[in-house]
Amino acid sequence: MTGQPSTSATIVRSELQGTVVSLETTVGAVVRAGSALALVESMKLHHEVPAPHPGTVTAVIAAVGQTVMPGDVLFELGPPPADDDSGRGTGDGLAAAASEGSDHRPTAGAGTHRADLAEVLERHRIGLDEARPAAVERRRARHRRTARENLDHLVDAGSFVEYGPLVIAAQRRRRELDDLVANTPADGLVGGIGSVNGHLFAGRETQCVAVSYDYTVLAGTQGTQNHRKKDRLFEVAEQLRLPIVFFTEGGGGRPGDTDAPGVSGLDCLAFQWFAQLSGTVPLVGIAAGYCFAGNAAILGCCDVVIATEDSNIGMGGPAMIEGGGLGVYEPTEIGPIDVQRRNGVVDVVVPDEEAAVEVAQQYLSYVQGSVDRWEAADPHLLRDVVPVDRLRGYDVRRAVELLFDTGSVLELRRDFGLGMITAFARIEGMPVGVIANNPAHLAGAIDSPGADKAARFMQLCDSYGIPLVTLCDTPGMMVGPDVEATALVRHCSRLFVTGANVSVPMVTIVLRKAYGLGAQAMMGGTTKAPLACLAWPTGEFGGMGLEGAVRLGYRRELEAAEDDEAREQLFRELVDRLYEHGRAVSVASYFEIDDVIDPADSRRWLATLLRSAPPVDRSVPRRPNIDTW
Repeated sequence: MTGQPSTSATIVRSELQGTVVSLETTVGAVVRAGSALALVESMKLHHEVPAPHPGTVTAVIAAVGQTVMPGDVLFELGPPPADDDSGRGTGDGLAAAASEGSDHRPTAGAGTHRADLAEVLERHRIGLDEARPAAVERRRARHRRTARENLDHLVDAGSFVEYGPLVIAAQRRRRELDDLVANTPADGLVGGIGSVNGHLFAGRETQCVAVSYDYTVLAGTQGTQNHRKKDRLFEVAEQLRLPIVFFTEGGGGRPGDTDAPGVSGLDCLAFQWFAQLSGTVPLVGIAAGYCFAGNAAILGCCDVVIATEDSNIGMGGPAMIEGGGLGVYEPTEIGPIDVQRRNGVVDVVVPDEEAAVEVAQQYLSYVQGSVDRWEAADPHLLRDVVPVDRLRGYDVRRAVELLFDTGSVLELRRDFGLGMITAFARIEGMPVGVIANNPAHLAGAIDSPGADKAARFMQLCDSYGIPLVTLCDTPGMMVGPDVEATALVRHCSRLFVTGANVSVPMVTIVLRKAYGLGAQAMMGGTTKAPLACLAWPTGEFGGMGLEGAVRLGYRRELEAAEDDEAREQLFRELVDRLYEHGRAVSVASYFEIDDVIDPADSRRWLATLLRSAPPVDRSVPRRPNIDTW
């Protein structure tokens, strides 16, 4: 003890139990409000004892090493000298200190003198594009963008928070730390959460998990740590019910990591966890350049696959093929886009990464909901899409473009399953899924690829609560020995099983032909399955195609005709009779369908029905998963 408190001084007491480890002042010292008078250690933490106001230390009661309890007297503080202005004009030193600290807005450069913060800022800077000019230049030479450039384009400005930017490759046993920090930033996987399409949905949640392999880091391979980062991001996406957009360029698994325990690495969780997200959150994959092995497996799990024209996608790259004794191939020979667009692997082909990001944003917008602004073509133009001549072909895509909001149509798998068109679109701003028979291919008959394409699209729409609009013009299921060799029975039945079990609203418009099982499959199993089954005036219905029905049902009469000319005349008369009986107006008079409408009235019908449907609860998964095929 260095003094005893007087009755006229301010008494400074301990606020906690602890040990005095240092005295920061002496008797006679002039202190400002908030100045540290001593340090008290409690539970291994040092706590300052602050001066309650400006003044002069008149007594030091505490001593170094002393154990104090709450309320113990530590100091005596008298008034400051008469010529000291440390507290003048404030009325109270504590009030002044509080006032000085009341503005919590960050000050530019504040705290950057701290060594700990400087280290963190530098480590973050090292991983940025501007700190890696050689790597960026290599991307430019390949006419590609960096991972961070793609993510910056995808998410709204300033909205991205990154997970694991300081992670490095698990190769500390074979490489120096400085080398890993400089050359393996984020272990080749950049990922986090950001907002997408915020300008379209102001005031609504538009968050998304955005992830990209970084091809400038070990060729975008899947390392030990970036697998763990994926696990973390997938877990967050599931917990928050956030869509995932994944840029998958890269060469698959990485054999060079040394720090992970184990042998095969087959116990990694990323593939299981990502696959489990199917049907729970929207999954969008983007491929540009080489995408092989594990990277391709991630891509193939996605709901929608977007790929650039220079993509090569395969379950094994050149090294795996050669290692399996299957020959030596250049990477450009494996899964080129011309192959992958025709076989259905790729949903949308785009010229470059910029266009890929824009398609991803467009796709996510349908899942995110309705938009307020929309435009539409003159609906009266729909009247002339289908020719009056029932044997004359037409472009069904023109019907789609005119029927739905201008610029809102995004077609998937255009080059696969040519007899079926699947697309997302909007009607008065409301998102819908569109399935249309394509009469330009097999007259709209449904074959195995077309059935697979449509059934899978139904699952996709059902998973995310997007209503379905089917445009029917089909003579039925495709027939013949060749098509049966494709397992048509099983493939076409997928349409029945899937269509009968979707939970989203469905509306069917028959543009022209609605024959047999094919027509029923386009309607969910029956004309009574959709919310409404409508037809344009050109609609025609039957249990099978008219010509086939006549040949089968009237074979005896046709064989009894006098000659070929008479037989042909009878055939035409019988077909015309069946057509008259199966015309849309006739079928509607039996109430097998709900109405025959002016094509110009189609938009009004669709908008009315869709607005009448109850809102979709998107917080709960609607299907266990979505078929990858």
